[in-house]
Amino acid sequence: MALDGNPTPEEIRQAQADNPRTRERDLAENLGISEAELVAARIGRGVTRLAPHPDGIMAAACGLGEVMALTRNRSVVHEKIGVYANYHSGMHASMVLNDAIDLRLFPKHWHHAYAVEKPTDAGIRRSLQMFDAAGDAVHKIFLRERSDLDAWSRAVDGLRHEQQSETLSVNARPPVEAARPNPSKLEVLRQEWARLTDTHQFLTLTARLRMNRLGAYRIAGAPFVRQLEPGAVVDMLRAVQAEGIGVMVFVGNRGCIQIHSGPIQTLRPMGPWQNVLDAGFSLHLRQDHVAEVWAVDKPTKRGPAVSVEAFDAEGGLIFQVFGLGKEGRDDRPAWRGIVAGLPGLDGGAP
Repeated sequence: MALDGNPTPEEIRQAQADNPRTRERDLAENLGISEAELVAARIGRGVTRLAPHPDGIMAAACGLGEVMALTRNRSVVHEKIGVYANYHSGMHASMVLNDAIDLRLFPKHWHHAYAVEKPTDAGIRRSLQMFDAAGDAVHKIFLRERSDLDAWSRAVDGLRHEQQSETLSVNARPPVEAARPNPSKLEVLRQEWARLTDTHQFLTLTARLRMNRLGAYRIAGAPFVRQLEPGAVVDMLRAVQAEGIGVMVFVGNRGCIQIHSGPIQTLRPMGPWQNVLDAGFSLHLRQDHVAEVWAVDKPTKRGPAVSVEAFDAEGGLIFQVFGLGKEGRDDRPAWRGIVAGLPGLDGGAP
């Protein structure tokens, strides 16, 4: 469906009219444009460009009542239903911290934002959609039946951008950073890894040693990491469901990380997708995108932080899952047992 050259806004709108059930991300890819350009083509036709900084967007979101928060990357979609509250602004990173909606936001990647009103068979669907410099979605907020429509109207008016063009210039999408090990620093990596007291120290360590997350995993070896079969992701989800434990599921992109903390109750595979379909949490994972899976053990002051982490064929992080420890209930020991039993790449558990 890709057109010769850049499609005009009129051509984009016609493609949308001709393909009403095609998801925006897929249609944009078919047209050879970014999703943000697809949205911008409807400016003045149910779409309003907004000031994109998280401070303004989150202030508006906190007044909307119950909504659905969506964060995705190329391989997985993470959806949570709840209320935005307890927003903390930061120059380099901001946060939304509550039981239902738990986000880490990176303002420098919030370049474009839109209020979208889209006709559907069930009525008008309203959303706030934010994109990075390449026009890829970093975060979306969808209104629900109980959302506050007056607050929505105030948000659109208050955040309205002075520029309302139906065309948009975007930057080239930066390539995914491939695994970057540094074998000459292996012994330093292992020594410093053993002395970690917080998981957030890990990326600082790898950067200092001129490697990245996946590069470090590939050379670290036991007892820090164990490579798993790609299919271990589904085994892990089934075991968490069967044992009824709580986990933390992290899904992110350059501009946002979204976290689910709680159980996984309903699994439903469909074609290449493995879906979690729970009352307040949904996850849609492209199993065929999973190329590498690692069980990772990092020491912290609260004990070992054990995770299962999946990567795509280019080395991009798809998601991470950790055990959940809450006051009065600590599911991390059960989680460690699940991870220990997952099949390794050599065909067996340790």
